[in-house]
Amino acid sequence: MMRGARIARRGLSRLAAAVETATVPRMPAFDHVPLPYDGPSAAEIARKRAEFLSPSLFHFYSNPLNIVEGKMQYLYDEHGRRYLDAFAGIATVGCGHCHPDVVDAITVQARRLQHSTVLYLNHAIGDFAEALAAKMPGDLKVVFFTNSGTEANELAIMMARLYTGSHDIISLRNSYHGNAAGTMGATAQKNWKFSVVQSGVHHAVNPDPYRGAFGSDADKYVRDVHEVIEFGTTGQVAGFISEAIQGVGGIVEMTPGYLPLAYERVRKAGGLCIADEVQVGFARVGSHFWGFETHGVVPDIVTMAKGIGNGIPLGAVVTTPEIAQVLTRRCYFNTFGGNPLCTAAGLAVLRVLEKEGLQENAHAVGSYLKDRLRALQDKHESTHISI
Repeated sequence: MMRGARIARRGLSRLAAAVETATVPRMPAFDHVPLPYDGPSAAEIARKRAEFLSPSLFHFYSNPLNIVEGKMQYLYDEHGRRYLDAFAGIATVGCGHCHPDVVDAITVQARRLQHSTVLYLNHAIGDFAEALAAKMPGDLKVVFFTNSGTEANELAIMMARLYTGSHDIISLRNSYHGNAAGTMGATAQKNWKFSVVQSGVHHAVNPDPYRGAFGSDADKYVRDVHEVIEFGTTGQVAGFISEAIQGVGGIVEMTPGYLPLAYERVRKAGGLCIADEVQVGFARVGSHFWGFETHGVVPDIVTMAKGIGNGIPLGAVVTTPEIAQVLTRRCYFNTFGGNPLCTAAGLAVLRVLEKEGLQENAHAVGSYLKDRLRALQDKHESTHISI
C-alpha cells in the first residue's frame, strides 16, 4: 500500500510538472476594453454580504471573483482580467452578456414605461407571447408570465391538479424544479429540501442510462412509473413533471425511448405531462429549440425561465386553451409577471437567437466538444493510477 501511494504521488508530481511547463493557451483577441473600476474591493463586498445578506448565500472559491463587467461570452473582474464565462449565470445568459440588441430593447422600454400592470393594455406582453407560442408544437399557445422558474413550475403543478381533480404528482429522482412549497416537493435532491410539508409527490426511478438502476432499458424505468401509480396513488394522478436533461442533477440525459412511454402511462392515469425547460430550453440542445422535442413528445404544459430573458427575471408557463381555463375559476394574478420591461427583453432575446443562429451554433460547438471529449475517453480509457 505504501509503495503504491509513493508511485501515485510520483505520477501526480510528474503530471503537475508537465502542466507547469506546458504552453498555457491564451485567450483570443477581443475588441472590448472594460471600464475602469473604482468601486469597493472584493474584501469589502464580502464583508457586506456577511453582515447584511442571508447566511444561506454561498459562493464559489475560497477567494470568490468580484465580477464587475460582462461583454458577450466574457466576464471581467475588478482588475480588468478577462474570463471565458462557461457558467452563464447558472445557464441563463444565452445571448451573451450585455448583447446590444437586448440592451437596446430594455433601454427603449425603460425610458417609455417600466411597469404598469397587465390590467391595462400594452403591446409588449402580447408581442412576446405570440412569438413564444410560435415556437411551440401542437395546441400549446396560451402563455402565463412569471418572474422565475420556481414560480412557473409552481403554477404548472397547480394547474395540473386543478384540471385533473387529482393531487398526486410524479417526479423523477435526482430532479430539481424549484425551492417553493410545491416545487420543493417535486425536487428530489436532499441538498435542496427543507423539513417542511411536501405532500402529494412521488419520485420514480431516474432513467439515467449511465448510472441508472436499469441501464438503458426504458421499459423497466416505465414499469417503475406504472408501479408508483398502482401502489402509491388512487390510480389517477394530476401529472408528471420532468426535465429532458436534468440540470442541477448533473446534466443527466434520459434513456432514449423513456419519455414517450412515460407520457403514455401517465395520460392513461388521467395525468398531464409537464416539461420543465427552465435550464434546457431556448436552443441549448442545438438539434432542437426545446429539450422535449429531442424525445418526440408534446407535453400538455411547458415551463421556462433562465434563458428566456438573458438575465432579466422572467419565466413563463405555456399550455393549451382548454387547460388554461382552469385559472378562470378564481382570480389568478402576478403583479410583475409579464411587465413591459421584462417582456420587451424576452422578445429581443428570442430575435437574437434566431438572427444569429445560436441554436445552430450550440449544435456545432456542442458536437465538437463532445467529439473531443470522446477522443480523450478513448485515449485514456485504460489509464489509471493505483493506490
